[in-house]
Amino acid sequence: MNTAEIIKNLREEAGFSRRDFSHHTGIPLRTLEDWEAGRRTPPEYIPRLLAYQLKYEALIGQRTGR
Repeated sequence: MNTAEIIKNLREEAGFSRRDFSHHTGIPLRTLEDWEAGRRTPPEYIPRLLAYQLKYEALIGQRTGR
């Protein structure tokens, strides 16, 4: 699975639209769109950080911005 698919899957599994995910994570919407479309590649640590953030929020039940 490539980086674009990983980021898209993380967002979709968390139940966010692109706009909501952008707002929730602080990643500009255009950047997120470019990452998911494969036009740009984020640093390799970004998918891991996003996965960690979403898991942590799910564990403590503090998902906001949806």
